[in-house]
Amino acid sequence: MASLAITSPVNLGFRSLPNCRIRNSKLSPPLNLKSNGQNRRNPSTLYSLSNPHIDSFAIKTTTHNSPLPSRSLIKASAAAAVPAQPQPPQPWQGAAMKPLMASIATGIILWFVPQPAGVTRNAWQLLSIFLATIVGIITQPLPLGAVALMGLGACVLTKTLTFAAAFSAFGDPIPWLIALAFFFARGFIKTGLGNRIAYQFVSLFGSSSLGLGYSLVFSEALLSPAIPSVSARAGGIFLPLVKSLCVACGSNVGDGTEHKLGSWLMLTCFQTSVISSSMFLTAMAANPLSANLAYGAIKQTIGWMDWAKAAIVPGLVSLIVVPLLLYVIYPPSVKSSPDAPKLAREKLEKMGPLSQNEIIMAATLLLTVGLWVFGGVLNVDAVTAAILGLSVLLITGVVTWKECLAESVAWDTLTWFAALIAMAAYLNKYGLISWFSQTVVKFVGGLGLSWQLSFGILVLLYFYSHYFFASGAAHIGAMFTAFLSVASALGTPPYLGAMVLAFLSNLMGGLTHYGIGSAPVFYGANYVPLAKWWGYGFLISIVNLAIWLGVGGVWWKFIGLW
Repeated sequence: MASLAITSPVNLGFRSLPNCRIRNSKLSPPLNLKSNGQNRRNPSTLYSLSNPHIDSFAIKTTTHNSPLPSRSLIKASAAAAVPAQPQPPQPWQGAAMKPLMASIATGIILWFVPQPAGVTRNAWQLLSIFLATIVGIITQPLPLGAVALMGLGACVLTKTLTFAAAFSAFGDPIPWLIALAFFFARGFIKTGLGNRIAYQFVSLFGSSSLGLGYSLVFSEALLSPAIPSVSARAGGIFLPLVKSLCVACGSNVGDGTEHKLGSWLMLTCFQTSVISSSMFLTAMAANPLSANLAYGAIKQTIGWMDWAKAAIVPGLVSLIVVPLLLYVIYPPSVKSSPDAPKLAREKLEKMGPLSQNEIIMAATLLLTVGLWVFGGVLNVDAVTAAILGLSVLLITGVVTWKECLAESVAWDTLTWFAALIAMAAYLNKYGLISWFSQTVVKFVGGLGLSWQLSFGILVLLYFYSHYFFASGAAHIGAMFTAFLSVASALGTPPYLGAMVLAFLSNLMGGLTHYGIGSAPVFYGANYVPLAKWWGYGFLISIVNLAIWLGVGGVWWKFIGLW
């Protein structure tokens, strides 16, 4: 650091110091001196000096009236630079290493296990990658979309799938319908229409959380025969409504209030959506496929009324029992709110009449739902109707494209769901599922059990093999005919066997967060942790099986199915 003595005349603002000059004339730019604001009568005045080449100076001047020697001598010395404080180390932003290693180890171990007879090498390799991806999705070393993308990358890298095959499901309509549902939800919430409808529900049923839940459950069940896409029902109608209800009741994601209402309500609406899908032939897009395959296998027709009559009793029992059970084992922290209806009515009064954007949002929703209901007649599928509805929202500015891009959950869900659909589809194409079905059939057939016990084993294997599927339609297409044929050969009444497998083809969707179209919709709201989603999914599956095979079995005996 430089040290300066100034001996040439320098103007310090109130007097000039004679006979001063800057000995170090190489400094550039010139030195700037400013008074520190002390009284001018003070014979000793401090000045500050700044120059980009020197950190700081203290300059002491002595006036002519000072008792010190008449010749002024200003000495400047640079202050020592303060050492920079060390920055704390940045936290690790990458993957959680233990879960990542567990996922990779699963794939590697299975990869090097010799494949069973009848299974191709490609199918076995794809199974190892698929299971490694599932482990990664469960343990979440990275966000779900990132894990799924790595799984697809492994498929392409190992030549197990071509790039086109690995990413083929990004052209499937179901993942896009789910993503579009999140964009609709954005408009619902942004315009305030979701809050308005939520407050209406709270004003009518909101004195208790359980009453609020049941009102949503039976509303969805009433709509299910008219809207054959469970993804459309869940994402386009009920997800925006449920999210608005949660927010209106002070239950938000990420601030520790999820358990006030949101966690229980999201899980309840999801688990009951698979029940309502089981109750009507037109309540899920893959149900007609079950009916067609049943006709091909046993030459008996399952009509709309036949399906509804067989499913109505066990379905209603499940719709009553499941929300109540979840209310007991996974309860909301706010159970009773007697003041909620009054507060909701006050909120509605403050909101005033419908705004222009709310009217546009409501009209768009009615248009989309109308196309979902009459799409079969008009030859308009569910995703096309949703794209048309979103287009209206974008054109009118109710939702902007920037807001759609900011819906990270929608894009993440689209990525991981499409990845799982692609891998599951190619497991079927490579023959692994048919090999599994035939192995099960031979095993059960060789046990020599009664048809009731044999059918029970077949039902359990059919049901819980859904962990390997990301689509009800894929599961039905791969296994329904084989299991129905074997059940019939072992003495199960064919029509009963067809009905039970058709019902279970919906109920099994409640096992995971990817097993049916409504699963990623409700899970993507992030109110329920993945471990709890799977754990309660397994528990509710046992309850549903008990109800449908127990209560349902008695009902089916009564109506003459067996």
